[in-house]
Amino acid sequence: MMKFLRFLLPITVLFCFFGQAKGQNNPDSSSFEVQRSRVNDLLDARQQKFGAYDTSLTQKTGFFGLFKSKGDMQKSIDILKDIVITDNNIFLETQKLLKIKDFEKDKYQQLATDYDKQVSAYIGTISKLQKENEKLRAQIDKTSGNGGIGNILLYIALLVIAVLGYLLYKFKAQQTASKQQNSG
Repeated sequence: MMKFLRFLLPITVLFCFFGQAKGQNNPDSSSFEVQRSRVNDLLDARQQKFGAYDTSLTQKTGFFGLFKSKGDMQKSIDILKDIVITDNNIFLETQKLLKIKDFEKDKYQQLATDYDKQVSAYIGTISKLQKENEKLRAQIDKTSGNGGIGNILLYIALLVIAVLGYLLYKFKAQQTASKQQNSG
């Protein structure tokens, strides 16, 4: 039993330090921090109880201080029972801690999936808009190529209208002049 406890203590301490180092790398939620604090407090309490157990093993209040009394043995047994209860609590709180961590992991994976879907939708929209932009640019290029001919035809039509307007004005002016000569 003693070998088991001596083996369990370093593992527990390593678990405690590993948990702290991992917690420093990743910012955790407040519930995770509270639960981690509970586990660390239980680990500290276990370490103190184990130190008390170690001390109780060396105490000898029996015959001339050479032997262990029944009270010494009972005290050591009570401390061991307390250590076992603390270990059980450590395991339960550690399970809760792992459940919180798994919940957060699932939540972040879901967020990542949602963001990935949004990004894919944005990429689809952007590519659709780029295709539409290319079509519009092609139409502009096509129209601007015909725009020169269209502008020339417009200028010719305006010139023809101006010449016809001038000729019509001259014609009207001659008719009014000939009417004035006939009447006068």
